[in-house]
Amino acid sequence: MPLELAPRALYAAFDRFPSPKGAATHIAHMATTLFERFDGGLLYVLGGEDLPCYQREGKVEILRFEETVPNYLERSVRYGAMLADLLAREGRALELCHFRDPWGGLPIVARTRRTYRTVYEVNGLPSIELPFTWPDLPPATLAKIRQAERFCWEGADAIITPSQTIAENIILLGADRAKVTVIPNGADIPSAAPSRPGEAPERYILYFGALQRWQGIDVLLDAFARLADDPSLMLVICASTHHRNAKLYRRLASRLGVGERVLWQYALNKNELAGWIAHAAMSVAPLMECSRNIEQGCAPLKILESMAFGVPVVASDLPAVREIVEDGVHGRLVRPDRPAELARAIRVLLEYPDRARAMGENGRERIAGSFTWQRARRALNELYGGLRNQPAAENPEGSIFASEANNPADHRGADR
Repeated sequence: MPLELAPRALYAAFDRFPSPKGAATHIAHMATTLFERFDGGLLYVLGGEDLPCYQREGKVEILRFEETVPNYLERSVRYGAMLADLLAREGRALELCHFRDPWGGLPIVARTRRTYRTVYEVNGLPSIELPFTWPDLPPATLAKIRQAERFCWEGADAIITPSQTIAENIILLGADRAKVTVIPNGADIPSAAPSRPGEAPERYILYFGALQRWQGIDVLLDAFARLADDPSLMLVICASTHHRNAKLYRRLASRLGVGERVLWQYALNKNELAGWIAHAAMSVAPLMECSRNIEQGCAPLKILESMAFGVPVVASDLPAVREIVEDGVHGRLVRPDRPAELARAIRVLLEYPDRARAMGENGRERIAGSFTWQRARRALNELYGGLRNQPAAENPEGSIFASEANNPADHRGADR
């Protein structure tokens, strides 16, 4: 589809946008910063459901990849091919391309004689994350995906990550430390407390976010079952995904005898979710101790957003979490994958509400001082300014690999 404008900036993300997921929040802030600096631009993302394949909002054009491709890796190939065609037609005016993943990064970095600068935003590595969803992916395919990631960080002019943990881990994997800048995720401090949802229980603890295995929902349900002696306490789970993705966990809750004490909400918008966060007794982030959270790292928005509302957090004691939460100051950190310890930490905060309230207030101050989106956007804008006067990076050696990387040898097991 031909564009109406000649964009000077491109933001590419292999994510549905907008959506209730945290990734969409991050995309909105990063892309807005880019487009404000370049007086508009092109946002290339995934579509679906009732989202239009093209829309224009002032000087920003949004193009959505909408092909129905059940296999994840095949979909990523087609997404990258469409972006390559787009760059061939519309890329002459581009001055800066910002991408979130290797699927968009490959055609951006591999383009010969490019004059635009490139920023690789590493929030996660598919080579580490995909095996959690598709454990049957062949090692050769994962090796090729890792090669694609390496190709992107070698060819990018700058790399940004939302946590020091992720930064150090990709440096260990071969990224150039001189290119890497940590720009932490943020949260907005609410100006006023949102209304309590009408269906909210009197007392509840809260989990909100996605339902991938590494989030530790099974550990949370096990821990909640150990609090059965407090029948007035409810667990609210605000899932950012469709209700069909919760079937396994709903069955687990029933087997544990707490099915009637777990209230599920699905795909809430930001305003709807705000009320559930603000009125929770505490927010829980029971992240697993696994390669996705340790070898790669994470930067959970659920923790930042809970703290912004002054809600104490109980979270897994992982390196990336310790960058945000100090145990006993902003909440409690517990060893991951231990439901008994998680239940005990929750119980103690419930029994000492004054202490919990003080932790929540400390957390809000922590966000206001160090983790606002305003700070993140200012840091990103400074990075863009530093790149503008630098020559574009040359294509990394072996750039012919781009065509191979966009055709993984074996897509088996990557259907969704």
